[in-house]
Amino acid sequence: MNSMDIHQVLEYLPHRYPFLLIDRVLSCEPGKNIMALKNVTINEPYFGGHFPHHPVMPGVLIIEALAQAAAILTFKTAGAKGDDKSVYYFVGIDNARFKKPVTAGDVLHLDVSLLRHVRGLWKFRATARVEDNIVAEAELMCTVRPLRDETAG
Repeated sequence: MNSMDIHQVLEYLPHRYPFLLIDRVLSCEPGKNIMALKNVTINEPYFGGHFPHHPVMPGVLIIEALAQAAAILTFKTAGAKGDDKSVYYFVGIDNARFKKPVTAGDVLHLDVSLLRHVRGLWKFRATARVEDNIVAEAELMCTVRPLRDETAG
């Protein structure tokens, strides 16, 4: 059960501000599951426009936070780290549900479990909670693909 601080998270994810949506990993059991945190602050760049009179974290960013946790689990399971020669892609999102709004001051608990890994496709069950309340859930499918060298002739 490996916990990770922000410096270790940065070793596994290529994302940086404002798109890094994982602040800490509480636990990670490769091949099984990961539990991570996102501290939602009023300084988030999307709050100025979504919505100024009632700031709410966009649902797609909650799903993105879950996918970033899934990426860490994928790399930990594979014994690798993200690099600039490959990219981690969504290939499917099924049964996404948004149950409650996430607002400034919330701590988003991200729980992602590996369902299966077949021929380079990874499928996860993902749940986001604030306190004991489920705010979003989905099944995510992702893959890691090498980047093409556009400079090669």
